[in-house]
Amino acid sequence: MEDSKFVVYSFIACILFLGVNGESPYRFFTLKVTHGDIYPLGVKQKGILINGQFPGPTIDAVTNDNLIIHVYNYLNVPFLISWNGVQQRRNSWQDGLLGTNCPIRPGKNFTYVLQVKDQIGTFFYFPSLLFHKAAGGYGSIRIWSRPKIPVPFPTPAGDFTVLAGDWYKRNHYVLRRYLESGHSLPFPDGLVINGRGWNGYTFTVDPGRTYRFRVSNVGISTSINFRIQSHKLKLIEVEGSHTIQNTYHSFDIHLGQSYSFLVTADQASQDYYVVASSRFNPRVLTTTAILHYSNSRKGVSGPIPWAPTFQIAPSLMQARSIRWNLTASGPRPNPQGSYHYGMITPSRTIMLANSAPYINGKQRYAVNGVSYVPPGTPLKLADYFKIRGVFNLGSIPTRPPSGNNAYLQTSVMAADFREYVEIVFQNWENTVQSWHIDGYSFFVVGMDGGQWTPDSRRSYNLRDAVSRCTTQVYPRSWTAIYMALDNVGMWNIRSENWARQYLGQQFYLR
Repeated sequence: MEDSKFVVYSFIACILFLGVNGESPYRFFTLKVTHGDIYPLGVKQKGILINGQFPGPTIDAVTNDNLIIHVYNYLNVPFLISWNGVQQRRNSWQDGLLGTNCPIRPGKNFTYVLQVKDQIGTFFYFPSLLFHKAAGGYGSIRIWSRPKIPVPFPTPAGDFTVLAGDWYKRNHYVLRRYLESGHSLPFPDGLVINGRGWNGYTFTVDPGRTYRFRVSNVGISTSINFRIQSHKLKLIEVEGSHTIQNTYHSFDIHLGQSYSFLVTADQASQDYYVVASSRFNPRVLTTTAILHYSNSRKGVSGPIPWAPTFQIAPSLMQARSIRWNLTASGPRPNPQGSYHYGMITPSRTIMLANSAPYINGKQRYAVNGVSYVPPGTPLKLADYFKIRGVFNLGSIPTRPPSGNNAYLQTSVMAADFREYVEIVFQNWENTVQSWHIDGYSFFVVGMDGGQWTPDSRRSYNLRDAVSRCTTQVYPRSWTAIYMALDNVGMWNIRSENWARQYLGQQFYLR
């Protein structure tokens, strides 16, 4: 342990000495992880705090910055923290998941060394171990463009973070026992915005000025709809991609997804509801925050603005309307590099189907009939040191098997560096799925209902599909993506529904 600390700090000293005058500065953060009392829904709970805060502090960086993040675990259990959407080029051993990192033991610390290489946008960090995400421990990550690279909108008057999602009054370890005993999670007790319930958080704006709202769904089980009473949402960024600036009255945000909107304070000077409500469930949960005009003398009033609840068609149409802004600069001058994604023929098609089997009498979740079991040794370490018996390449098929049989396995899929692949997420269940791929951004080229077939490619958007790291798959539907495997490593592909992830709906791509 002491030798490893010496290596890490010697490395940091060297890069500081060599890179002090370079273009990529170093930013240092200290995250102290503790338990503390929180009251998100008015009930005292044992939550996870970062630097005494819930949610945790925002991590700000500029494209190509190097981040030195010291994480101190003051819990009485192991802990890991991961970085949702940060690509970590060729650096998967810093990804903060059990397949890539050893847990930080109680009373110990670990230093993450990351670079936000060629990235901009809105992301978040979260605890990845022991169902800790249901107890908090998350915070926002904002990666800003370099000063010399213009962005396709005027500088906003302010920048607001909105971390919204479902919440349970039961403590996370109780929820974990539900899952480990073979039962499904109960329905959430409510929603929170920035860790607070109904009207618990306020965003203050000046009349006539325009603000950026960065909204992430940090929940564990529920898609949400986001809206602001009497105000329009102009979409400008999706997980690192500048978009065509369409305007919406409300917007669906699925588990693990992040968006940026411009909102202009162009209404009468009073207070307005900022609303998050659940989607695609018979029972609708709603919570609110306050948009407060700085000269307002009138509180919120009137009904909460309506939004779709269970309807899928408008959400699908909205998702298809998200397009990449091809005239805008990205983190580098040509955001698509030396190629256009739609002009490349994928070398192969990988089809991934989710399922909810019972194995040994207990509820599990699977991908292509395989329910992931975490090994005792992180996969990345086993791969690097050639430790046998930890995993086998090809332990998960690249297409769904026929039949409904499922089994437990430490599933790792093999891939070749610089392959260009088509991945189809096929969902035959009656619930919305949300899929995330660590280490990459991918082009969401198509989505529709029913069974995907080769003829489905006729409907693909091969011109301006958005590039992102998390995508939804609607019930009994499919979503197709194109992805260049240009990031060497061991990368997690998972459901962002945390019960499904915890019980096996994930695997690793090597």
